[in-house]
Order: sequence, then C-alpha cells, then structure tokens
Amino acid sequence: MTKIALFGTSADPPTAGHQSIIRWLSTHFDWVGIWASDNPYKDHQTSLDHRIAMLKLLIDNIDPPRHNIYLSKNLSHRRSLISVAKAKKIWGENAEYYLVIGSDLVKQIRQWYHIDELLAEVSILIIPRPGYTINKSDLHALEEIGGKYEIADLNAPQVSSTAYRKHGNENVLIQPVQDYIHQEKLYA
Repeated sequence: MTKIALFGTSADPPTAGHQSIIRWLSTHFDWVGIWASDNPYKDHQTSLDHRIAMLKLLIDNIDPPRHNIYLSKNLSHRRSLISVAKAKKIWGENAEYYLVIGSDLVKQIRQWYHIDELLAEVSILIIPRPGYTINKSDLHALEEIGGKYEIADLNAPQVSSTAYRKHGNENVLIQPVQDYIHQEKLYA
C-alpha cells in the first residue's frame, strides 16, 4: 500500500529544521504532500504565496534531490481535515495517510476541527522537537479519542521560525530562503 505523509506547516519562514523533516519524510514515505497553512492558532506575518515560494526554495535545496515531494497551494486549508480530503483526491482512497505534526502539537491536536473525523482518516506521525517533551498522558488521551500514532526516529535540529522572527537569527535559515527574505523585504 502506498504510504503518504501530509505535512502542513506555517513555515513563517521555513527553516533548516523544516528541510530536515522533509528530507526524512521523503526517505520513509512513497509521497510527501506539503503545503503552507494558515494555522488558526497563530498569527502569520507573511502571505501564503511567500511562504510557499520559500518552501519551494527549501525543497529545491535538498541534497540529494528528491522526486517524491509534492508541494501545492491546493492542499492548503486552515483545517487539516479539508487538506486530507484534498490529498485523497490526488492520491486516492486506497493509500495509507499520515498527518505529520511536531511534538509541540500533541496536546493541542485534540482540540482541532472535527478531530474524530480527522483521526478516522489518518494516522498521526509525531516529529520530536527539542524542548517539547512527548507526555505519555497526551499520547494516551490521543488514543482515547481514536488516534493512531507513530513517533519518528528523527532528531530535528533545534531551530524554529519563531527564533528568526523574534531574534533575527539567520542561522536557522538556508541561504536561498535568507536571500528571498531580503529580496522581498519580509520580516522587516
């Protein structure tokens, strides 16, 4: 059965951490669907179009190049359930879908839009994030509402979009994304 990872991210801006996650996903799944999303729990500083353009630069800069990564604005929606439905129109109903979330979202996911329906459609793939412990009680609560999950064996770098936005730390960005930000005068 085809295994598909679905990775919607705020990517405001996308970091070297996002790139390492995408690279890892592309080696463990048949397809990786990626989109920039407007997270209903966050305020965004940059338009979806700019964030998608930066994600494209990030993906194009993966070495070696990967050909199973599908970046599309069409997958983007504020609600993951809608994005999953869009993905199923692309890859079909007979694939095995994994919704990728960071360990910082394990507690929050139970409050997402129509979470019971979402968990009936996908398994959750949790990406460990430095500084965010995965609590057994949160995993148990996820199971209680019907969630099936796996925890990725990935050590993502300790970088975040927030570190860039708040402190201007360009070390968290790859060079093409830095250049794009300067060219477009973003995050001024």
